[in-house]
Amino acid sequence: MRRYWIEKSQIENDIVSFYDDQLHHIFDVCRQAVGHHFEVITEDSVAYLVEVLEIKKKSANAKIIEIREIQKLPKPHIHIALSISRYPVMDSIMERAVEMGVTSILPFVSDYSFIRKEKELPVGKIERWKKIIISATQQCGRGELMTIHDTTSMNKMLEVINPNQKNWCLFAYEGQNLKSIETLLKERKNQNTASEDKNVENVWLIIGSEGGFSEKEVQSMQKLGLDPVTLGAQILRVETACLTLVAVLKYVFGLMK
Repeated sequence: MRRYWIEKSQIENDIVSFYDDQLHHIFDVCRQAVGHHFEVITEDSVAYLVEVLEIKKKSANAKIIEIREIQKLPKPHIHIALSISRYPVMDSIMERAVEMGVTSILPFVSDYSFIRKEKELPVGKIERWKKIIISATQQCGRGELMTIHDTTSMNKMLEVINPNQKNWCLFAYEGQNLKSIETLLKERKNQNTASEDKNVENVWLIIGSEGGFSEKEVQSMQKLGLDPVTLGAQILRVETACLTLVAVLKYVFGLMK
């Protein structure tokens, strides 16, 4: 069944109203018609099954005939701090991160990123990523939009992350003699079990662009107490590294149920 993301404000007295680009996409592109049924998803993790009542030139209306709650993303929430890569790679990561249940992505610039200053990001790029996120959300049926933060510098990104007992942070690195992400997470979970605070709420993954991280950047992260992890002997593409890290996290924390 088709799903479309809407704002809760579009619902009034069990009637959903559609306008502008949304109207064009649903009724011109997707060919929905009077009497057709589809789901709309809102920011409160609720899906509404609707039936189209009327289609006008500048608006359309549908009535709600069934409501279901969508399971919220379980904790720990997974966040990705991503050094900006080539734009097709970034587009791909946005889409797949939504499907994998990532809560947010924070793009940043670093020594080897595709752009070196925040202001070099083309106008409208964040808006494009938001559209990709909405499209992927509709496709996979999750009830929460993944957050895409404004692009920032690496130093400011490290200030945002705030690692502590409830907020873990790891960064992927290609150095030698590093622990695998699975080994490190299991060790930390075992250590955390004995502490008073057992609940990890967020895990941040810091992932470099095609060039990885410079030595200076690695040292800066290690000084903050962040844990470097390896993903094996093979050099992975950025999008592969993102998916691998998220998949391992979901497995170790039992988030695939």
